[in-house]
Amino acid sequence: MKKNHYIKYFAYTAIAAAAFAMTACTAGFEEANRPGEDLSSEELSRDNYNTGSFLVQMQNEAFPEQENSYQMNQDLIGNYLGRYMTYANNGFSGNNFAKMNAPVGWVRYPFADSMPKTVSAFNEILRLTGTESLSYAWALILRAQSFLRLTDMYGPMPIGAEEDANAYSSQEKIYTTLIDDLNKAVAIIDAMISANNGTLVQFKDSDKVYGGNFVQWLKFANSLKLRMAVRMRFVAPDLAKQVGEEAVAAGVITSNADNCAIAYTPNGQWKTSVEWGDSRACADIDSYMNGYGDNRITKYFLATATAGDRTVIGCRAGANVGNKTVADAIYSAANVENNTPGIWMTAAEMTFCRAEGALAGWSGMGGSVESLYNEAISLSFEQWGASGASDYINNSTATPADYSDANNGYGGSHSKMSSITIKWDESASQEEKLERLIVQKWIALFPDGQEAWCEIRRTGYPKVFPVAQSTTYDIEVPNRIPFDYTEPVNNPANYAKAVALLGGEDNYATPLWWQRK
Repeated sequence: MKKNHYIKYFAYTAIAAAAFAMTACTAGFEEANRPGEDLSSEELSRDNYNTGSFLVQMQNEAFPEQENSYQMNQDLIGNYLGRYMTYANNGFSGNNFAKMNAPVGWVRYPFADSMPKTVSAFNEILRLTGTESLSYAWALILRAQSFLRLTDMYGPMPIGAEEDANAYSSQEKIYTTLIDDLNKAVAIIDAMISANNGTLVQFKDSDKVYGGNFVQWLKFANSLKLRMAVRMRFVAPDLAKQVGEEAVAAGVITSNADNCAIAYTPNGQWKTSVEWGDSRACADIDSYMNGYGDNRITKYFLATATAGDRTVIGCRAGANVGNKTVADAIYSAANVENNTPGIWMTAAEMTFCRAEGALAGWSGMGGSVESLYNEAISLSFEQWGASGASDYINNSTATPADYSDANNGYGGSHSKMSSITIKWDESASQEEKLERLIVQKWIALFPDGQEAWCEIRRTGYPKVFPVAQSTTYDIEVPNRIPFDYTEPVNNPANYAKAVALLGGEDNYATPLWWQRK
């Protein structure tokens, strides 16, 4: 029997015990939830109270802001490989993801920590409510967000879609499975919203993103589909077109009021960059934003503590940092407060996705490539409260800057990697158009380094500086991270199949399924 929603390998006994300690009953759940104010008191008890803690847990994994989770799942991997931040802690300089030799404990952390927490919470929601409830639909969306991040780190993953609960699915199958899950969730939520005169507010106390507003969650689900469609457009163009057009027609995020930002104090990046001082701005984003005279740069990063030739100075990825105190002073920290909401999806990103869809010939994107490109930049400037969007959009001469290392810096200076300008040029080649679009999308994606890393791998843009220290690979950015080092011992047969599905060696260099440009 196929086990779609239960993965024994990742069961957490402590969470299960906590679930059974709650007041819950699985009898009589055959009636689907009624929308809005029509929900019965029994359904509210079941769907809000009993599942609330599990839904919070799923949000914490989908949007990991807790300090340890943020550092291990987002900062050390996505933020550094997406070339937004880099290591300032000299203890990280020898072995890290940028050098493609990270400690095995770092490599396995998302798989061994985030994956089982997501699965166990989802299974409890399914057990408590069945497959027609609002909480189930919401859990499908949160699981899709978590699984997408994980598969885009490792490639094939055991998501419970095979006969053997511990077997890995190919990344292609994971993508199609998650799209199907999002379609199920959208159908449930859309029907409830329609039955409730266009509104649906539930789970106010449990929802740390949208305060229980499921009209906004519906837009997020469609936006996640569009993100996935764009990701796979080079490897599965027909499916990507279909999914992308469906998502936009159904309604994606188009306004900053609907941005996905989770309320979590303390903010994860504030802990890692500001309080701990483990991370500082990366030289790549310094080169692009300072070269362009981008006013968002001081919204993203703080001025360096010591005088330099510019306000914001980044450090080369993979630099051999010798002293954390020195590095913290000469390079820029993130400009974020303790209580700043963590940003995970924006109107700017979705508008860049629609612009790329238009570039690929998709229908119904809502404008020309140029108009959507300009709109996306404007939305990003608005999001950050930065001035000068119009002048920026019309700047046809500025290019990324040559990178000059800080005084007594650790990474070394380097000439710029690209001369791409900002203003849209309809007469440019398709490749130049793609580079221009992706460079601006990459800048606007900050601080979501996971998505930035995906864009670099998917398109080759932005062009980034070589790793400051030598590596054993001939690539500047890893294509993936290796599987959990315990899998060959704990799950040997399935591990061997996972490597076969990967289509190459289990290392940093083997490209993912969607890297087929």
